[in-house]
Amino acid sequence: MPMDFDHLVVMMRDQLNDRAPRLQKDGFHLTEVSVHNLGSINQLITLESSYIELLGWPAGQPPVRKEIAEQTLGLDALVFRPRNAADTYERLRQAGFEVSPVQRLERLVPTPRGTDMARFDTVRFARQPIPGLRIYYCQHLTPEYIWDESVMQHENGAQSLREIMVRAPDARSVASTLAALTEGQALAFDDGSHVLDLPNLRLVVVPDPGLSVPVIWQAALGYRDGALRPFVPPL
Repeated sequence: MPMDFDHLVVMMRDQLNDRAPRLQKDGFHLTEVSVHNLGSINQLITLESSYIELLGWPAGQPPVRKEIAEQTLGLDALVFRPRNAADTYERLRQAGFEVSPVQRLERLVPTPRGTDMARFDTVRFARQPIPGLRIYYCQHLTPEYIWDESVMQHENGAQSLREIMVRAPDARSVASTLAALTEGQALAFDDGSHVLDLPNLRLVVVPDPGLSVPVIWQAALGYRDGALRPFVPPL
């Protein structure tokens, strides 16, 4: 059984407070700005079984998290949800990936009782398995603090993250590695594209020989009216 997709990261750098309100104007409900124990800040667009994370650091301050310091604005990272972070770390290590030990991530979140600590175990790579893509894993230790009905109601009718497209110079190789990372299977199509069907999302890898490295090209959301519409970051 392939693992679930957890969330799509949109890099806001030090411009989160300036850019996030544009998504609110588009009808998305954003969570309050939250601060990680690692020094980054975020807001979420929380969806049915995944979410979009608007990630950055406080304006006027240098980035504390070195792995995001050089990331450009826009669609930034694919994050998968392991059933057990420690087991995933060991599986990846034995498969030959250069993986870092499990790291605890925490941040305060508002709850009906006041404030509580949302906790996550993350698995990151010492060297990314697909050059050009930022990929990691996030096991939720307190999922009830993320998938709260009060933050999942969007005026524009958005409900789910349904599809993410990656464009790559070698679509077959990228899809094969993504399949290994997610314990899934990539299906090839006549047009050269490859598709990985995860339990809660479809990953599509499209060949693009004009690129030097793969890029997260676009994401599509499912809406209450049954439509599938592109997600447009506030860039």
